[in-house]
Amino acid sequence: MPVNLVKFLRSITIPKEVIRVLGHRTFAAGGKAKKGSKGGAAADAPKASILTKEVKSTTVVGANILKDGADPKILPDSEYPDWLWHLLDKHPALSELRRKDVETLPYEDLKRFVKLDNRARIKENNSLKAKN
Repeated sequence: MPVNLVKFLRSITIPKEVIRVLGHRTFAAGGKAKKGSKGGAAADAPKASILTKEVKSTTVVGANILKDGADPKILPDSEYPDWLWHLLDKHPALSELRRKDVETLPYEDLKRFVKLDNRARIKENNSLKAKN
């Protein structure tokens, strides 16, 4: 039973208004608790609304950063620029670039090689200076 409850609670998306209400510390209630009751505060908490699958599939929930704004809509793939789809492509490591001939490298790989090689040289020089 508790494991299912934890899974259910993790699947709920809580609106910002509920987080604002629950996020502030308040003083405890002044009355005594009933005998035999444990915790009691869980029943007083407001219920979180569950977003529908339709809303989740058409908007980027939680991406809004403006006070009066709305969450952005998900557009078709053709509406996004081409470079966006290449951001997660794998780039060759420095060791792999060192094994290749520098003369035949494409411009982007050559830029990456120079940057990584300079970075490695600076780290090596810094470590030598630190030892002295």
